[in-house]
Amino acid sequence: MSAQQQFDLIVIGGGPGGYVAAIRASQLGLKTALIEREHLGGICLNWGCIPTKALLRSAEVYHLMQHAEDFGFSVDNITINFEKIIKRSRGIAAQLSAGIKHLMKKNKVTVFDGHGKLAGGGKVAVEGKDKKTQTLSGKHIILATGARARVLEGKEPDGKLIWDYKNAMVPDAMPKSLLVVGSGAIGIEFASFYRTLGVDVTVVEVVDRILPAEDAEISALAQKQFEKQGMKIFTSAQIGDFKKGKDSVTVPFEAGGKKHELTVDRVIMAVGIVGNVENLGLENTKIKIDRAHVTVNEWSETGEKGVYAIGDLAGPPWLAHKASHEAVICVEKIAGIKDVHPLKTGLIPGCTYAMPQVASVGLTEAAAKEKGYKVKIGRFPFIGNGKAIALGDADGLVKTVFDEKTGELLGAHMIGAEVTELIQGFGIAKTLETTEAELMHTVFPHPTLSEMMHESVLDAYGRALHF
Repeated sequence: MSAQQQFDLIVIGGGPGGYVAAIRASQLGLKTALIEREHLGGICLNWGCIPTKALLRSAEVYHLMQHAEDFGFSVDNITINFEKIIKRSRGIAAQLSAGIKHLMKKNKVTVFDGHGKLAGGGKVAVEGKDKKTQTLSGKHIILATGARARVLEGKEPDGKLIWDYKNAMVPDAMPKSLLVVGSGAIGIEFASFYRTLGVDVTVVEVVDRILPAEDAEISALAQKQFEKQGMKIFTSAQIGDFKKGKDSVTVPFEAGGKKHELTVDRVIMAVGIVGNVENLGLENTKIKIDRAHVTVNEWSETGEKGVYAIGDLAGPPWLAHKASHEAVICVEKIAGIKDVHPLKTGLIPGCTYAMPQVASVGLTEAAAKEKGYKVKIGRFPFIGNGKAIALGDADGLVKTVFDEKTGELLGAHMIGAEVTELIQGFGIAKTLETTEAELMHTVFPHPTLSEMMHESVLDAYGRALHF
């Protein structure tokens, strides 16, 4: 084996977990190889986080143009060029993927194009697109192969009538009607994008509320806003067998004790994800798989010595920033850095980039009470904030949850304009184990949306000033 094929660390998968692991390893002086079979940047950059936000930005611009009169402008004959919307989204993904390639070169990470799998004894076999295989050797191996959309039997995406997230991002034409199955972040973002552009959108969700991972109060406000926009939502729903037509799909479902039958142009399946555990050479190892995800400890170590798993492959929360943070922790532990701390999932913010946006960090009100906390709840509505009114976006709420005994911030939950940017303020507060007193003493600039964060804290203790 040539010296070029021997590494301190081999990373399989070039998504936000894998490429960050490779960069951090290189920074720490580890000779690093990264194996990627499709696109550097992974699903997030190429088919998820980034290009979907580009689509949603186009929808936001269209929404603002429709309300231009409110801001003192006259805009007539607004038309939608769906092809250009898609082209812009794909262009941004391509630009960023090229950026990751540059980062790999800058950090002296050796990139192998192909499919990597464990070959035993610290070796990884890489099969290139030409079907030729080469073997790499590494002291440490990180599996960062990500996940894919979960498929329901009999409801498999066909790319034409039934879509997964990839199909939904590059359709041939905009449908007139759409059914979204699943109301997590992915389902709601697509529902919001298509509805804003004028598509007749229906959402069905198996549990009793949309965005089920969010605080129940925020979920209810989100549903109210989406329905106000014309979206039809059915919760506690059970769908039957799809009946495909030539250019439509008929879907029977039951919700609220009533039976329904809906015929739509297209269906988007957004019912969760499963880890990419297949064809990784795991079968002859001590690595355990639980519900399509690799089992790891707090340092991302698997049951096989010298093999680690991070990101979506290692389980929830299925977020790019979680994968990146795990990557850094895992690599720093490998490198022997002493002050490394395990990742606390309660400190990871979650964001949904719909209209309105939804963001949260920490415990919901219900979860805090279930854990035995006696809580103080603060709320501040967007309508009480001058900046929100000036933006013409005064629907929303900031909600905070505190431990009554200690004043610890247990959770924060938001819905409204730009809350996906605001949430990190509370993320920092939780990381620093901030109390209500410290948040009250923090000076928030005026006029900003962030003032609502301050007011929500004040409200929890009966001290709100502007509502």
